[in-house]
Amino acid sequence: MTSPEDATAVVRLDLRAGAAALATAQAVRDRVAEQLGRAGLPEPDYPLFLVTDTPAGLTDHQLQYELLSGYRAVGETRILVLLVGSSPGSYAGGEEAYLPDRRLVRPTTLRASTTGLVWAGDLRSARTALDRPEPDDPASLAVLVDLLSVPDVFVRVLENLRKLPDSIAAPGVRLLEQDLPTEVRDRAWRDALTRFAGVDTGAGDPVDTVPDSRLPEPLRALVTGRDSRGQGHRRPDGQANLAHRTCAESLDRADEDLVALRSFPGLLHPARRDALEADLHQAREDLGGFRALVERALQGGGGAAAPTAEATARLGALGLRVPAADSAGERVGEGLRELAGTLLGDGLALRSVAQHFTALAGRVEPVPGTALLHRLADHSEESVTRGSATEYAAPPRTPGAVLLMAGAAGLLGGLWQWPAVLAALVVPVLFVVVALLGANRLRTGRRAARWTMGPRVAVVAGAVAGAAVAYAADPPLWLGGTGLIVGLGLTAEAVRRLWRDAADSWAAGRGTTALRTALDGLDDLLAELVREHWAAEERLYCADAARSVAGMLRATAAAADAQAAPEPLAPAGAGGSGPYEDDDWLSAPSALETQESGAADGDADDGDWAAAYAWDNTPDRNGDHDSGRDDDRYGGDPGPYGAPSSAAYPAGPDDAPWESGEGDRAPRWLDREIGEGGPDLVATLAGDLRNTAMAAMAPYWGAVERGQAGALALARTEQRVRELLSAARHHLWHYGVLAPPPYPADHRARTTAAGLLGTDSLRVAELVGREADRGAVVQLSSPEQGALLSRDPGAALWIRFAPGTLQGEIEAAWRKSGSPVEEALWTSSGRYAGLIRLTPLRMGVVDTILPRQSTGGSARTDADRAEPSVHAEFREDDRW
Repeated sequence: MTSPEDATAVVRLDLRAGAAALATAQAVRDRVAEQLGRAGLPEPDYPLFLVTDTPAGLTDHQLQYELLSGYRAVGETRILVLLVGSSPGSYAGGEEAYLPDRRLVRPTTLRASTTGLVWAGDLRSARTALDRPEPDDPASLAVLVDLLSVPDVFVRVLENLRKLPDSIAAPGVRLLEQDLPTEVRDRAWRDALTRFAGVDTGAGDPVDTVPDSRLPEPLRALVTGRDSRGQGHRRPDGQANLAHRTCAESLDRADEDLVALRSFPGLLHPARRDALEADLHQAREDLGGFRALVERALQGGGGAAAPTAEATARLGALGLRVPAADSAGERVGEGLRELAGTLLGDGLALRSVAQHFTALAGRVEPVPGTALLHRLADHSEESVTRGSATEYAAPPRTPGAVLLMAGAAGLLGGLWQWPAVLAALVVPVLFVVVALLGANRLRTGRRAARWTMGPRVAVVAGAVAGAAVAYAADPPLWLGGTGLIVGLGLTAEAVRRLWRDAADSWAAGRGTTALRTALDGLDDLLAELVREHWAAEERLYCADAARSVAGMLRATAAAADAQAAPEPLAPAGAGGSGPYEDDDWLSAPSALETQESGAADGDADDGDWAAAYAWDNTPDRNGDHDSGRDDDRYGGDPGPYGAPSSAAYPAGPDDAPWESGEGDRAPRWLDREIGEGGPDLVATLAGDLRNTAMAAMAPYWGAVERGQAGALALARTEQRVRELLSAARHHLWHYGVLAPPPYPADHRARTTAAGLLGTDSLRVAELVGREADRGAVVQLSSPEQGALLSRDPGAALWIRFAPGTLQGEIEAAWRKSGSPVEEALWTSSGRYAGLIRLTPLRMGVVDTILPRQSTGGSARTDADRAEPSVHAEFREDDRW
């Protein structure tokens, strides 16, 4: 038996009118293709045909049934025939007594195991005894056809019919429909599309980046892998390493000379300064040679394009080592797909995800060497000289300890009484002499080095203070001599520190620090150049693919915006041409209509009985929003977003919701619970759209992995996205909000009915869990047809069904009540829930005939219907 997973859609055909147009196999295939094409679905492998007919049409339409049974497909073809109305000969006349026809005549074509018949003699649409609707009331028939069009229900009904004699049964139903008003669903759909697409922030806005920790491993290796390749970029025996080592050794010798210069001998003898200047001059020349090598490396490391294998070879000739890429470029397409799924799973809009991919392309794309040439100016000779001048522009700061020692030395050296007070000048004179000598030793050209004034002022102030103290205290001579000795010791330490700082400042001004900084900067520039060449081709491909994905995401967002834009209403009187218009079976005249049941001859309206049952879903005059719903399932030309256009039915006294002043027109076996939308409605629909987009892009990732993510793959993906967005819209309109889309996320659970519709699932649990008795359903049979049904209460088969998205809630309610129901059917549609009872017919009621030849269509006359033996050579019943 066909599983629900194998069946994607049920094809509806109405043979009560227009059956003559299906007289050839090609005509049948064209009708199937037209109906599935409007729904955005492909040719089915396991066709499911739901045929609406009358009992008399079973023999009239033998050719059509033969064409359907022989429909060519990969798998088997299943046919479920819904018969409406009484069998031929049930009524002898308008005023005559009922003459029962105890046989339902069918051709042998419909006796196959892949075919089942459901006979609803009267749809029992009347709410009160005063109502007189037709046995095939169109509004009620539309609901029943819609229910049987759910693949899960179709397959289960057909399976149960096979268990009954002749695969024929009379149905009894009790349904609950939960859904949204059309305007609420339309608004939620557009809001979800807008949230799904996002807002175009413009090219000037900052681009977001994904943290490295969130990048999939293939992408993280390309983004962060080059950062760990900075060490060992120079070969030990290469030109680059030799030039770098020569310059570094010159700077090391200069550092050693600076250490010697900072000592007291450096203050007294000029030889150490000369040695330092010679080493610095040599270091400048060596740095110039290394800078020239770096410039050649940058010029040979790729031009305007990205680095190439030839550029890598030129770097190797300069003694630079570019690490092998290994397998860093593998699984780029897989990484991009995983990143897109992660970002979309986080709820980001398409344009935001496109921004992330654009930023990723910028991060992973290799930079050519010529793009780094401008950074050489930061390490040029002029830059080194400018940095040295800036470093030497101000004298070094005098530490507070030196000032304290200078003041203390002056104070201790000044503790003398007259005439020995002249000894207080020894310490200040020493500070002045050292300052003059140090400034002259560090002279640059005609300008002497700056020497800080702070210690000299402090020592003079200390000497004055010491003399004042001695004058007031009159210390002995030994105390003054001891103070002078200690003051000279402090003077020596202060002078040593002052000379060290002055020598350091002078050396920095001569370029020791700037040269070392320039050498390190040039070497870092070489390391960056080598890093940019690591896995250059793989990273370039990843960047191109990321930009292609970003373009595809923006195109998808544009397609979503196009879906969200309101469509113009069809002009009044225009024919049905909407993208999701169903098979026009409802607009055809009923085969059960008689002249007496229609309007007068002068007021005939070409069988436009559907206008009498039209409704809209706007609030009625009493403000009731639960009065019904409008949907292209019930006929009519769909307006914007699949809702029926008002042009489908002319306005009239019956153009009202289900509940109007004339009573409730919904069949008594159907209860409607119309919600106003829950808090999770828009977010859930946006999530469904993201899953649909990921499914549409699935073939594109394969093209990325094969390196074929070009314009053709992008165009095909954009077309597939548009088709699946249309299919998602069709799915929402035909299967409701509760039903998950065809491409659900396995990790994301569907929200509750309260979150989506604003309704309670307990009512569904109560209905589906109701005891299986005859009072629970309404038997869709006329009283006359009731005499043909089996009297065995155990012969009926029951089907309990509810939306699969509510399974958890319903089973929890059953467990709470203590009476769980087993073997419930969880359907893919989220619109209907309820009970179906299939009651078999009595033995001998079904008569199977073997036709002598094809009837050639449905052009039989009333006389032909009265004499079926004219078209049948043999008659088979259950005893044959």
